[in-house]
Amino acid sequence: MINLSEVIETNRMILEENLDVRTVTMGISLLDCADSSLEKTCLNIEKKITRLAGNLVKVGDDVGREFGVPVVNKRISVTPIALVGATCCRKKSDFVRIAKTLDRTARKLGVNFIGGYSAIVSKGMTSADELLIRSIPEALAKTERLCSSVNVGSTKTGIDMDAVRLMGETIKEAAYLTRERDSIGCAKLVVFCNAPDDNPFMAGAFHGVTEGDAVVHVGVSGPGVVHRVLASSCRGADFETLCETIKRTAFKITRVGQLVAQEAAARLSVPFGIIDLSLAPTPAVGDSVADILKEIGLEHPGAPGTTAALALLNDQIKKGGVMASSYVGGLSGAFIPVSEDQGMIDAVNAGALTIEKLEAMTCVCSVGLDMIAIPGDTPATSIAGIIADEAAIGMVNQKTTAVRVIPVVGKKVGDTVEFGGLLGYAPVMKVSAFSCENMIARTGRIPAPVHSFKN
Repeated sequence: MINLSEVIETNRMILEENLDVRTVTMGISLLDCADSSLEKTCLNIEKKITRLAGNLVKVGDDVGREFGVPVVNKRISVTPIALVGATCCRKKSDFVRIAKTLDRTARKLGVNFIGGYSAIVSKGMTSADELLIRSIPEALAKTERLCSSVNVGSTKTGIDMDAVRLMGETIKEAAYLTRERDSIGCAKLVVFCNAPDDNPFMAGAFHGVTEGDAVVHVGVSGPGVVHRVLASSCRGADFETLCETIKRTAFKITRVGQLVAQEAAARLSVPFGIIDLSLAPTPAVGDSVADILKEIGLEHPGAPGTTAALALLNDQIKKGGVMASSYVGGLSGAFIPVSEDQGMIDAVNAGALTIEKLEAMTCVCSVGLDMIAIPGDTPATSIAGIIADEAAIGMVNQKTTAVRVIPVVGKKVGDTVEFGGLLGYAPVMKVSAFSCENMIARTGRIPAPVHSFKN
């Protein structure tokens, strides 16, 4: 039974504490769109997406307005295009044509982003996988709303180091081809280990092959809510009180998302998938994961104790969320992107936060090294080394990790890069000058860890 005080509390979360439904994402299977003809494949893709998601933006706006909860983004994720285009794409330009079809369809429907220009290569690459990966820089340079991801490892299979090396080169090329826009192409490209099939958040969203024909996922976000609650009731409190407060707040946030998700799914005549209860920050003041860490007791993220504080936060978010919904999935926890979180930017500028400390924090957060600007002259091998490190953390710890770094052409450490919108701005961070070239030059695969054998 919902009482008046809970209604008032939820209204305050929305009006004063930046509570929103960050995204309603429709996942669509394109496996039945594949054809030996590239032209027919593109036509099938556009028709199916339009048929299923034609009302997505309207429904998202209507539900948000009727329930009084802002629905910030409406997005689409599709089957990894390396699979869809395998029978009809013989060269990079063929895949780029599919990319343009996806982008044009997204623009026509008015969605913010469309994800799934992706390949899953955790154990090896098919010729289609490699061709798609090599087409990513051109595809991102010639589109606006397209997002791309590549999964290079998993706990079960190990890490495909050939794919890791190729992704280092791909990120560098994507940066160069979008150099006139501060290398923004790389902001729409993420490299995963253990990528989930049901993630509604860009740039890593794709519609996994374990999913049905179509599904609606919702991603909620409320770092401002958690921060405000801790500031008002938990200063000086013990850890038990702190944890219980975060857990109860996460429960309430997730219930809001559950309500929106079920209603949106019903109106779209598509099954409800999962709630991703991630604390995804924005550049807005007061909507910061870093501020929560400071409220827990840190001078800045990066101070001693940061990893412990983030582990506590992440765990309580998950505990509260799984009590609020039977279908929690995606990434679900705290995101720590640098450019999208003003508190993280402040910590970098203060000298408290480095890439090495961020890497340690990714052992317990929900994603990984996210939206980090690095010098444009960073070697492709160093980027590949960063990817390998994150993939190893994910593989060994049986969790999702990711890398979204932007080597901004023409920028050096200390410069600032403006991406705009939810992508925010970022200080260019230092990358180790020591080389890993000889390691990255090795071919093959890093084997799965011994604890992966559980059959």
